[in-house]
Amino acid sequence: MRIVPFLVSAAVTTGLVYALNVSWKIGGKDAPPFGTFLSPQHGFWQNAEPANENFSADLKFPQLAGKVDVYLDDRLVPHIFAEQENDAYFVQGYLHAKFRLWQMELQTFAAGGRASEVVGPKALDHDREFRRLGMVYAAEIALKEMEKDPVIKAECDAYTNGVNAYIESLTESTLPLEYKLIGYKPEKWNNLKTCLFLKYMSYDLAARDDDFEMTNAKSYFNVDDFAKLFPLIQDSLDPIIPKGTLFEKQKVFPVAPVNVDSIYFKNKDLSFAETTKPDRDNGSNNWAVSGSKTQSGAPILCNDPHLGLNLPSLWYEVQISTPTFNAYGVSFPGAPGVIIGYNDSCAFGFTNGGRDVRDYYEIKFKDDSRQEYSFNGQWMKSKFRVDTIKIKGGKDFIDSVAYVQLGNDWCPVMFDKSFSGGRSTSNKNYAVRWKAHDASNELKIFNMLNHAKNYSDYSAAVTNLHTPGQNCVFACKNGDVAIRTQGEWPAKWNGQGDFVMPGNDSSYLWQGMIPQDEVPYQYNPERGFVSSANQKPVDDHTYPYYLGRDYPPYRGIAINRRLNSMTNITPADMMALQTDNLDIAAETIKPLIVANMKEGELNAAEKKYFDILKNWDSRNEAGSKGPTVFEQFWNYFEKAVYDDEYANAPKVVLRPFFSTLPEAILKDSAYKFLDNISTPQLETLADDITAAFKKAVVDLQKIEADGKLDWEKHKATRINHLGKLAPFSRMNLPIGGGDRSINAAKADHGPSWRMVISLTAKTEAYGVYPGGQSGNPGSKYYDSFVDQWAAGKYYSLWMMTKAEASDKRVKSKMTFSK
Repeated sequence: MRIVPFLVSAAVTTGLVYALNVSWKIGGKDAPPFGTFLSPQHGFWQNAEPANENFSADLKFPQLAGKVDVYLDDRLVPHIFAEQENDAYFVQGYLHAKFRLWQMELQTFAAGGRASEVVGPKALDHDREFRRLGMVYAAEIALKEMEKDPVIKAECDAYTNGVNAYIESLTESTLPLEYKLIGYKPEKWNNLKTCLFLKYMSYDLAARDDDFEMTNAKSYFNVDDFAKLFPLIQDSLDPIIPKGTLFEKQKVFPVAPVNVDSIYFKNKDLSFAETTKPDRDNGSNNWAVSGSKTQSGAPILCNDPHLGLNLPSLWYEVQISTPTFNAYGVSFPGAPGVIIGYNDSCAFGFTNGGRDVRDYYEIKFKDDSRQEYSFNGQWMKSKFRVDTIKIKGGKDFIDSVAYVQLGNDWCPVMFDKSFSGGRSTSNKNYAVRWKAHDASNELKIFNMLNHAKNYSDYSAAVTNLHTPGQNCVFACKNGDVAIRTQGEWPAKWNGQGDFVMPGNDSSYLWQGMIPQDEVPYQYNPERGFVSSANQKPVDDHTYPYYLGRDYPPYRGIAINRRLNSMTNITPADMMALQTDNLDIAAETIKPLIVANMKEGELNAAEKKYFDILKNWDSRNEAGSKGPTVFEQFWNYFEKAVYDDEYANAPKVVLRPFFSTLPEAILKDSAYKFLDNISTPQLETLADDITAAFKKAVVDLQKIEADGKLDWEKHKATRINHLGKLAPFSRMNLPIGGGDRSINAAKADHGPSWRMVISLTAKTEAYGVYPGGQSGNPGSKYYDSFVDQWAAGKYYSLWMMTKAEASDKRVKSKMTFSK
């Protein structure tokens, strides 16, 4: 009978072996094989770092030409000292991989339309959309252009070799935690992945469009109403280049087709749209003040890019010191060099240009084979790109994407019968012309800025930036300050690209680029500062080219107002300005709201919240209740004004920009849309304000009952783990601000790196980002900067010298050699 217990034991053992080595679904999600994940030798336990871990190591790699010493300080910031420049990029790649490998790979998988390989069929629409947008196509073109440049190719080759050197050192136990959780392993890096990452940034910063939504709006509203809802000119605009500036004589003259309006009005209820869009508020603040306005007499440069808040952070802080340059700042895990920062001579930063460089064209194919398409009265041959999308736990998906030549440019037909952005199918086809598809070498700008010594070097560097276009700010120890609204911008006729255009007529194509000597810039202006905050770069009345409609004006107004009035400026003043929470839109419009509220019709509960609004100082401070009251009221007020007009509008349609309504009612208290067209009476501004406030109070009472009336509790700023893993995220951070404040902290979006650089003889530098240097949730360095960032505090940035190797701030030393 001893065989029975043996068989039972064997069966149990077999069951356990099976159970611990297969993936199970828990709560509808795939879990990793528990045996591997829980293994003491190889599982997640190995990802817990000791509190005082020493990262010191002596490493040898045959790819190196000389010696590199890396000093890791008390914040885990690496100070890289290399005898050869390209060796520094090798080590940077190694360190990026050591501390951020999963993040790097996830971002390039997402950019390349490969997320389904990791997470399964739920990512298929995303992958199809990104491939159909031409993300890989664009990266391949960029790679060819980049590798024509021997300096940039050598830089990327070294970086890639460094990443792969770390990957090759990994064992099952040292894999980053997320690989163990999701159940896959990293693959080798290559230069194409660096280009894919850079195209992902182009997507985030230069791929936002509303062409289908705007086309539907233009088709639905009459000409006068459309002009009121989507005005071309903002009365409140304080542009990057001050009003009254004279520009170079126009050299490119784009001409609109004679039948342009009739074409646009033929489009009815276009149901296409992307499954996801980049955040409309992807932007930034930057400015540089000259020594004439500072206490030290030296320029001060400031920058805070506004992007998605994630853990691990988009940024990785680093110093790179070589015989040819010495730079400090933040880098992108996935690309070499310092992106925003300073060197021994100057400082540099960026804000998003925000112009529309992505347009759609309706394509007419001869038949369902899509082999030929109509263009200028002829049938032209299409090209095809056949993509195989691998799906975890499923069959491969084959997607065939047609490419059509519009002028000299081959463009993917992003939407067709088989794909309409996750919406209902359609019989129409739309190609996308995106500037990011064009050949470019974006890494060159950062390489040259890292080496820059003066304004001439800065000017030569930034003209290499094509897409995403940026407002590039600069300051130098010799006293120069400058800004350039840099990009390779299409020269458009008035309204071109706002709407879907016919793809069978060359007169609708881009007719050239704005010449570089007509790109707006400022150099040592009389007012003593340059600045940008994603507002329209120029005054529409004096600049000859069409730049689009939708630009956020308010942060730019607030920054310029403050900088104009400030003197004797210190770095502390600039830190206070970067974290300023004034909502200038609310400050402007609140008196009109208060004046038009029918107080006599408010009950006691409503008067309580109205008193909060009246007494609010228009500052979105943590602990303030006024911002919550204003936000809830404004949401209902916009609905009261516009919902009746939009009642029968197409599903895919654009609503007016935020600035439209405040500017309209400040200018005209009898603004046409205040009247509700579905009622017999004529509603007034006072009617709409009072009705909206009463509806808002119902919500406010619930919000207060939940203990979330204070602004920071209502806004609930969070920093999500990139994999949306709640235990690895930071929730409910006590920070004020908002999308119209200089401190533009929203729920999951905001200042991703704050930097203040005073270019005194010995540079005085400060910075902070909402994350930590390590991507490992088991490390104390994973989110170690978050509380400092939320409190509006900064770290002193240490531009270390080799002579300071024994400084107490140095906690570990890594040596790299052949």
